[in-house]
Amino acid sequence: MTDPSRTTDPQPGRRLLDGLRAWSRSIKPERKDFGKDVVAGLPGAISSVPDGMASAVLVGVNPVYGLYASIAGPTAGGLTSSTRLMVITTTTAAAIAAGSAVSGFDAEQRPQALFLLTFLTGLVMVGAGLLRLGRYTRFVSHSVMTGFLTGVAVNIICGQLGDLAGASPHGANSLAKAVDVITHPDSIDLASLLAGLGALGILFGLARTRLNTVSALAALILPTLAVALAGATAVIRVGDSAAIPRSLPVPALPDLSLLSVRLCLNACAIAVIVLVQGAGVSESAPNADGRPSDMNRDFAAQGLGNLASGLLLGQPVGGSVGQTALNVSVGARTRWAGICSGLWMAVILVLFAGLVGKVAMPTLAAVLIFAAVGSLHPDALATIWRTGRLSQTALVTTFVATLFLPVAVAVGVGVAFSLLLQLNQEAMDLRVIELAPRDDGLFEERPAPKVLPSNQVTILDAYGSLFFAGARTLQARLPEVGNAQRPAVVLRLRGRTSLGATFFRILATYAEQIGAAGGRLYVSGLDPDLAALLARTVPVTVEPPDRVFGATPVLGESTWAALHEAQAWVVHKVD
Repeated sequence: MTDPSRTTDPQPGRRLLDGLRAWSRSIKPERKDFGKDVVAGLPGAISSVPDGMASAVLVGVNPVYGLYASIAGPTAGGLTSSTRLMVITTTTAAAIAAGSAVSGFDAEQRPQALFLLTFLTGLVMVGAGLLRLGRYTRFVSHSVMTGFLTGVAVNIICGQLGDLAGASPHGANSLAKAVDVITHPDSIDLASLLAGLGALGILFGLARTRLNTVSALAALILPTLAVALAGATAVIRVGDSAAIPRSLPVPALPDLSLLSVRLCLNACAIAVIVLVQGAGVSESAPNADGRPSDMNRDFAAQGLGNLASGLLLGQPVGGSVGQTALNVSVGARTRWAGICSGLWMAVILVLFAGLVGKVAMPTLAAVLIFAAVGSLHPDALATIWRTGRLSQTALVTTFVATLFLPVAVAVGVGVAFSLLLQLNQEAMDLRVIELAPRDDGLFEERPAPKVLPSNQVTILDAYGSLFFAGARTLQARLPEVGNAQRPAVVLRLRGRTSLGATFFRILATYAEQIGAAGGRLYVSGLDPDLAALLARTVPVTVEPPDRVFGATPVLGESTWAALHEAQAWVVHKVD
């Protein structure tokens, strides 16, 4: 008798309580690691100062909102992620997407629109995690994502040339603005350009040294000091464009009056970007104890990071490749290193908020340009280019769309192109073969005949997807009935777990064509449920015996049974 306690689910409240207890155990700091994680969090916080400010510049808002996001993201996200060393903070791709999303709002409404956008993005990500949609990130192809990120990098480089040179360029997009700067050298402020180039020199000079973890901070401080000592008042400072509060933000609900379909669509686009990037971060930072990362839980964690960032007046956040790599390199042991980086950021902001406003804007532009150059991967581009025309087309299409279209549209183009590539690959990568029986009980593969032979049994198998366009490809590649007399066909379908209506219709048509020539169609190797469905759908059982042979645990057994039945029928008809 079955034990009822093993079949009855616990009460929902009990399940929730058990889940909370398991979560509390998973986040409990370990005494032997906690001190090291507190120390490991400091370099991450220091490097997040320039990164957070620069990301906010990309959005077109007060740089302090990037710092607020660098507090909320690592803290809320770090408490819930399954990839314990993943740092959830500002990213350039999310920032440029957010900037595109709020560009239509006036300067006064833009911050509130940003906070609402961040909150909506968090809701989408939490929903994706709860609905377990992590597996669908695989449908965004590597070519499409590489094209998008390359386009983002080029956009950043072109868009920041004006700030680097102290110019105010004009143009419909970042590429046009870069051309405007280059073609109007008289608009360049020499002191700003020298400060920006000096910051770039520091960043590239320290990139391969032990000081690389503080190179971005040095690139902000040293040129800014030089500008102050030189008395170059024409160089724009952060505080010239926005006041930097000297206190932590007070949580506030976003302004729902700004809610619109366009903002919701942009939130979905940012969520796609962040989730795909986050999936890559999860793979690059495996847990030390060998426990696999739960992609859906990481989705929800990034969503919670965005919800917290939206409530704390921050911008969108996600799994950061650079910050996660830094977290690992400085000796982080548990999730508390990332959490502590967020807490350290709060301390830094309270103590040094007054200095943030004095940072020279060209240095922030240099940080962004350096990060964009570092995100370009010529080897990856070359590999994709060598893989074929489809990959080349996907790469170029997404790259061009990212340069000239709003980010939400570019992401939509990329996702749609990924799906088209997937469907096209499934449709074209289908092969029909003939299985020739051997005396030793095995089958030998050989090309399928163009036309079915008369009074013979032909065993066919298909490699590839049989859904949608794949089924149409199967129809085109099945041997023609032609003038064959009494042909018998055994179609092997072992391993198919589901079949669509298009396939059933095509198989029914093929069975009718074979039947019109006096022949028979047999099907072997099907799952019992699919075999029953096929028998009800396709007229292969016009008369006894039954011509649908279900799969058995022994490979080839059902196909041999179908073959023997078909051979007996052919011999009987010939006789």
